[in-house]
Amino acid sequence: MSEVAAFSAVNFVREKRAILRDISWVIDSSERWVIVGPNGAGKTTLLSMLASLTHPSSGLVTILGERLGKTDVFELRPRVGFASSDMTNRIPYNESVLDTVLTAAYGVMGRWQEDYEEIDTRRALRVLSEWRLDHLADMTIRTLSDGEKKRVQIARAVMTDPELLLLDEPAGSLDVGAREDVIEMLDHFASDPGSPAMVMVTHHVEEIPAGFTHLLVISDGAIIAQGPIGETLTGAVLSEAFGRPLSVTHNNGRYQATAL
Repeated sequence: MSEVAAFSAVNFVREKRAILRDISWVIDSSERWVIVGPNGAGKTTLLSMLASLTHPSSGLVTILGERLGKTDVFELRPRVGFASSDMTNRIPYNESVLDTVLTAAYGVMGRWQEDYEEIDTRRALRVLSEWRLDHLADMTIRTLSDGEKKRVQIARAVMTDPELLLLDEPAGSLDVGAREDVIEMLDHFASDPGSPAMVMVTHHVEEIPAGFTHLLVISDGAIIAQGPIGETLTGAVLSEAFGRPLSVTHNNGRYQATAL
């Protein structure tokens, strides 16, 4: 086991508003974290810092042994996989699914004049197969369903064999069938000891795959609780974070939160 990322007394202020407040948090290579909290809690900002897209206003953030503000982020970013809806919105709509994943090797959006080796193409095809997308390799992004697009995001993020994988609401806004497809595949991926450390943001505890091990709960930019998910995901913790009485049930590795 080894430390993948660490936050120490991190604050982030935007337009005089405190978005993150005194965040201290350590991610180990063997851990799969979920960040939960209400809208505006600071979840996306945390993920953006882990992706080296945002720097703290104060405090220290270390990612894969590199300190933000003291390292070349363009060398750091290829070591971190990041799947988000914003990524899909930046991919040309006429790009093929295969090229969408393949171009991750160069960190570009949209194939142009890059030269790819056969090993790159083989890996892209293997990743598409692992995420049940190989039959869509020649289809364009604009023809895909929302669930298929979510899986393409993840496939692109793992294409470069990252040391840290970040997932921004990977099952968000999907119908129940597509949601369960994504959650099932993430469960298998997270349960594989060979997979990288993972951090996933979600609004709904129902979307947490069974293979995830740890939970960070934030509200109003501050940490409410953190630790092993079985100990941390409780009605009392969620009630404090969301500002209303909630109960949590657990069945077959999955969670559900309901109002009291």
